[in-house]
Amino acid sequence: MEQMKEYLKVDDGLLNHFNDLRCRYRKLYETPEDCQPMIIINTPVGLPCWEERLADPMVMLRSELDALRPHFEIGDDRVPSIRVQFGTPQPAAAYGCDIYFPPNSLPAAASHVLKRIEDAYDLKVPDTDAGWYGKLHEWTDMWLNVLPKGIEIQHPDIQSTFNTAHLVRGNDIFMDFFDNPEALDALLANVTEFMIKITRLVKSKISSDTQYFYDWGCMWAGTARISNCTMQLLSPEFYVDHVMKHDKRFFDEIGGGRIHYCGNSREMVQTFFTLENISGYDVVVPYESDPLDVCKEIPAAKVPFIPIGGRDSKACQELLKGELPQKRNIILQADAPDVASGKALLNALRLAFLK
Repeated sequence: MEQMKEYLKVDDGLLNHFNDLRCRYRKLYETPEDCQPMIIINTPVGLPCWEERLADPMVMLRSELDALRPHFEIGDDRVPSIRVQFGTPQPAAAYGCDIYFPPNSLPAAASHVLKRIEDAYDLKVPDTDAGWYGKLHEWTDMWLNVLPKGIEIQHPDIQSTFNTAHLVRGNDIFMDFFDNPEALDALLANVTEFMIKITRLVKSKISSDTQYFYDWGCMWAGTARISNCTMQLLSPEFYVDHVMKHDKRFFDEIGGGRIHYCGNSREMVQTFFTLENISGYDVVVPYESDPLDVCKEIPAAKVPFIPIGGRDSKACQELLKGELPQKRNIILQADAPDVASGKALLNALRLAFLK
């Protein structure tokens, strides 16, 4: 395992680049009117199948490090961060949900353990080593001992209060809004308590920074990210009336963070924009035809993560032609077929914003 420290070479030049990255990311939040967009260029990387990665912590670690190599060559704004990848069902597994392993894919929840919503009152908040969390801690500690210099560990996927509650309860949860909202509230409060507990523990392991955290190769103000994807199945009114207070409690207690949402409701996204203690959003699906439109709706101090596709995409072409959003505190993710093309695209985008 000690050889892993030499698996990815990080020289002084790269370390200086990492320090510069962090300074420029801080500007997105601290001086949003005086910063430059951060630009990440993704290229294809051949990695072992998920069965191999999930079976061996060193195979997964090598895969995570291999995914960083093209970014080092391109010189983009990808923060050198990796994470133990156990997928979306890990919080649900802590409550006792079974896990299903699709071919060459991350695990998924296979069962729902809360058969009656009334049982939510007696539901215990899981221990921090329940389900796969003992394995998560073991792999995290192992990685921390052998990580190459300058590489950071991101949080695992904690999902969100409603995402996990939905997996624990199943689709009957949608009837609970009408039949027993009080017991539903107890379930949501229980999941929120567990999320706070596990986030604090993992954060204490992976970083002493109380102001920033790493996620999706970026640096964000706060402590963690939640994925509110299942909000696609609710109306904004139901979110405000039943779920928002739990999201607010989570962010208030851990010190803020960001929200991911892959649904297509702009109304839901605009509801997320009203939450306090949020530093940024990855909510671009409702804006897919014009992804830069999110810059017109998101609060000025908040940072959006905006995938813009390859060089030939409409959004990328607009930027290269100088049709730029006034908002500068943004993170752009573009795609390129190889490292050489990635370097050229990165330089062209940076030049566009400097004009």
